[in-house]
Amino acid sequence: MKLVMLGSGTSTGVPRLGGADGTGDWGDCDPLEPRNRRTRVSILVESAEGRRLLVDTSSDCRAQLLANRIGSIDAVFWTHDHADHCHGIDDLRVLRYGRAGPIPSFASTETVRRLRQRFGYVFAGQDGYPTICTIDTLDRLRMIAGFGVEWCQMAHGSGETTGYRFEANGKSIAYATDFSEISDEMIDLFDGVDILVSDCLRREPHPTHAHLAMAIELGERCGARRVVLSHLDKSMDYRTLCGEVPDFVTVGYDGLEIAA
Repeated sequence: MKLVMLGSGTSTGVPRLGGADGTGDWGDCDPLEPRNRRTRVSILVESAEGRRLLVDTSSDCRAQLLANRIGSIDAVFWTHDHADHCHGIDDLRVLRYGRAGPIPSFASTETVRRLRQRFGYVFAGQDGYPTICTIDTLDRLRMIAGFGVEWCQMAHGSGETTGYRFEANGKSIAYATDFSEISDEMIDLFDGVDILVSDCLRREPHPTHAHLAMAIELGERCGARRVVLSHLDKSMDYRTLCGEVPDFVTVGYDGLEIAA
């Protein structure tokens, strides 16, 4: 079972647009370190049999799939409907070509409602174009494409996001992005997971995201074998951060692949 980190940055990416000369605002990140160039967060989970689950369709979805040579997927999951996590949804249209039917997709009940409202053509077709995805709530989902699936809702400021655990081939990979507190449900869901990808916006606490200490705490409390940090902002220089984290923590970057 393999984790592919498609994107590891915040909603604005790194570098941010702007900068004195228009080439981007890198903050504390060294622009000469390629692992500091971060697109919006998304992951892909792949089984030993080559089945693939995509989690979130980030604003950079097309570029991410091309960069990682991903030409097909078996299902899509969304954590929530914020723009950086779903506005690449139209890039699924090409992945629908050649399939016998729409791509299965899943999210929490509220996220399903919001995605249907904003992207109706994706789930119902339009003007003769076929449905790109079917979408269902997670309530009765236990297996898809050979993966076991478990989930829980997590606080994201005043809203919620969905945390996932995927299992296949005797291994487990979990995804917890955009959370602002650690709950008992999260500890139970991620208990003993092989790889936990965790939100880690910055070093200082934030009202809607995990910071460095919280991400490490989550990994320790649930006994994750490895924690991979993601959703990193421009204050989080890759090499500097590598020197600050314990041995069981990996600083994530675009294109990172880890076998569970």
